[in-house]
Amino acid sequence: MRRILLSLGLMLAAPLEAQTLTFDAHLDLPKSASQPGWNGLTDASSQFDLDKAKAGGLNAAAIALFVPQGPRDPASLAKAQADLRSRDAAIHAIVDANPSRAALALSPAEVRRIVASGRFALVESLLNAWPLGDDLGQFDRWYARGVRIVGFVHAGHNQFADSSRPALAFGDKPVDHNGLSSLGKAAVGRLNDLGVLIDVSQLSDAAFDQVLALTRAPVIASHSDVRALVETSRNLTDAQLDALKANGGVVAINAFSAYLRARSAATKAAVADLQRSYGLSPEGGTALPPEQQADYDRRYHEIVGKEPKATVSDLVDAVDYAVKRIGIDHVAVSSDFNHGGGVIGWNDESELPNVTTELKRRGYTPAQINQLWSGNILRIWQAAIDARKHSS
Repeated sequence: MRRILLSLGLMLAAPLEAQTLTFDAHLDLPKSASQPGWNGLTDASSQFDLDKAKAGGLNAAAIALFVPQGPRDPASLAKAQADLRSRDAAIHAIVDANPSRAALALSPAEVRRIVASGRFALVESLLNAWPLGDDLGQFDRWYARGVRIVGFVHAGHNQFADSSRPALAFGDKPVDHNGLSSLGKAAVGRLNDLGVLIDVSQLSDAAFDQVLALTRAPVIASHSDVRALVETSRNLTDAQLDALKANGGVVAINAFSAYLRARSAATKAAVADLQRSYGLSPEGGTALPPEQQADYDRRYHEIVGKEPKATVSDLVDAVDYAVKRIGIDHVAVSSDFNHGGGVIGWNDESELPNVTTELKRRGYTPAQINQLWSGNILRIWQAAIDARKHSS
């Protein structure tokens, strides 16, 4: 009887073992998340909700606790801190309001346990540490709240580090700290001590290099693409990809059209003309008043929004490049949904199978596809946990 039960158990386990665990390494809340009663179950305005995740077979995701960079003054910081608390509440509402459908995961083992139970595993990440102020203890407080991945910057320099995209409308110069500030360098150590996975996407080249020189754990570039394919400061150079491999880390190739498909000369010229009309230049300038900042942002997105979108094939071209450059063990996939992400064929989570189909068409094996969708991320996250400093 025991032998029969064991055989039956193996038969039942086989499909689960063969199934790919899909983990989107970076997506954002939709604007609608600020509305009363929002719970992430079904939302026609969002590229992610639990219903779309189920339809597309998405098992887990890192959802960003994100407040965009603003002017570095006390009033703006106070508002950013209030916004951060509100968005954190919205992330937690996904699991609090849908306990039979989703749960917060605090470790790779919990991701696997939650997914095995048939629920969606939500991992809370933090992108742009500006709202934390100058207090390193804030990392401990947000860790206690559930944050397990942290990226220092977004578009614009802050008190921790320089961004790959200086915020011209805020008066940013090309560099502020020549990489990491002293606070940012200390933050690397603090995050290592907590076992938090450091996210190097969005950092300036110098800051990227300094994080990798300081960290004692692997890092992730949770939403980055390849500069050899599309020349932009937001993409990673071959040398940076090589450094990630040496670090043991991972790049999650991102479904963000502008970083997968090069902008036309006409679009680049139109953006340059727009910047000149507002007195902005890559060398820096005077910060714009809030009304002008909003108007500039609107006009900028009108220009770049006319560009043709990249496709799933373009996304997998970038995956192929990274795999050939640094190996299958160091590559993953992310969407950047609800913050500009989305390509033809994967424009919301219900279309996720199209990515897997294209990976299969390119010759990736089931084991390799599992690595790209989750295995590599979960491995380096566990390595970050294992590298932390345990108090005596």
